[in-house]
Amino acid sequence: MKRTPVSNQITEGVIWKQLLQFFFPILLGAFFQQLYNTVDTIIVGRYVGTPALAAVGSTAALINLITGFFVGLSSGATVLLSQFYGANDRAGVRSTVHTGMGLALVLGVLATVLGVWAGPKVLLLTRTPENCLADATRYTQIYFAGSAASMIYNMGAGILRAMGDSRRPTVFLIATCFANIVLDLLLVVGLKMGVAGAALATIASQAVSAGLVIYALCRLDGDIALRFRDLRLEKSLMRRILYVGVPAGLQFVTFDLSNLLVQSGVNSFGDITVAAWTAYTKTDAITWMISGAFGVSITTFVGQNFGAQRYDRIRKSVWVCMGMSVGLVGTLTVLVLTFRNVILGIYTTDAQVIATGASIMGLIMPYAFVFMPVEVFAGAMRGTGYSLMPTVITCTSVCLFRVVWIFTLVRRFHTIPMLAACYPISWALAAVTFFITYLRGNWLKKRIAYCGMEPEKR
Repeated sequence: MKRTPVSNQITEGVIWKQLLQFFFPILLGAFFQQLYNTVDTIIVGRYVGTPALAAVGSTAALINLITGFFVGLSSGATVLLSQFYGANDRAGVRSTVHTGMGLALVLGVLATVLGVWAGPKVLLLTRTPENCLADATRYTQIYFAGSAASMIYNMGAGILRAMGDSRRPTVFLIATCFANIVLDLLLVVGLKMGVAGAALATIASQAVSAGLVIYALCRLDGDIALRFRDLRLEKSLMRRILYVGVPAGLQFVTFDLSNLLVQSGVNSFGDITVAAWTAYTKTDAITWMISGAFGVSITTFVGQNFGAQRYDRIRKSVWVCMGMSVGLVGTLTVLVLTFRNVILGIYTTDAQVIATGASIMGLIMPYAFVFMPVEVFAGAMRGTGYSLMPTVITCTSVCLFRVVWIFTLVRRFHTIPMLAACYPISWALAAVTFFITYLRGNWLKKRIAYCGMEPEKR
């Protein structure tokens, strides 16, 4: 197969500089993505009321569950594309771009059908407070009606990042964020449409991001540019995509199922606690934006270097990324905890909600840095296409553990501190398991042998 060199590779140069150059645009994009979600929460909390704020918050775990599975499934395409890109395989890049976008369309339709049909049933099962149920149902069904745009954007942005372009997806999210703010003010504050207006603003802004990413893909260099007539689900590529994507999608499902179960536990404490938990999770989202940005960065970095057979850079990058992520999250945690009452006051003026939210933050956030090894190790393994083991570790150490915790200790000791404790303990358990697996599992050698690539030179 003829291989024509492609540009923007990250297989040369100083590792920490390249990771940060890739990381900051992703983090900035994640910030604006979270900002336009947070704007919904702030405007609903301040202009509609506490029950409406609780309604929007009670849908978060369900939305993450369904969209997370499909986004995880599509991640197989971006991992495969980064390897083709690192190997200078232009034909492989072109085929993966068109198969990936074809898959995004299919996943968008499936997410819409599943979310609109199952959403109300899941909200009932998770004991959503009665005074929030109608608004929560309305928000969920409108949100999932726009799932196709979300899938197209996430796949398209992943494709661009896999080729080393983390700047344009960030620019698109900034534009989307401003569109969402304007629409929120118009529909919720101006037209008094309540949570329905917030949901409509979200899906309309997602359509903007989808349109922008499609435009960027259509203007890629030469024969790798997106052409709608070439969209297809190429069988040989789909097998490789699903090999990576199915475990990643299942990890999202089990992770979010455990969070859905936690949300059910939170719901049992009433709408004040639900609103406080919503404000806390929106605040704490910056931590997970950082960890997620490092995870995407290391996955793309490892993927390209794996394709280029630069195994030395893979090993070094893991520890560089680990140090940066732990240091940054630790520093941020100190700042947020210091000003938590002020931050929570952005979301609501209800003093009881602020006090409860501050207490929850103090129970969980000091331990957030413990989760960073999980994100880095899992991202590195997935970059080589080794997706099953990270899924098994995360599902057992985090998800299964939380399920057991909720059904045993939380039922026996029905307190918020007991509920919150499942987070830091599960993070620590997963981090230790990943350390042992990474240091003693010879995972990289196994991937090299499996892919029939040139072995490491020692």
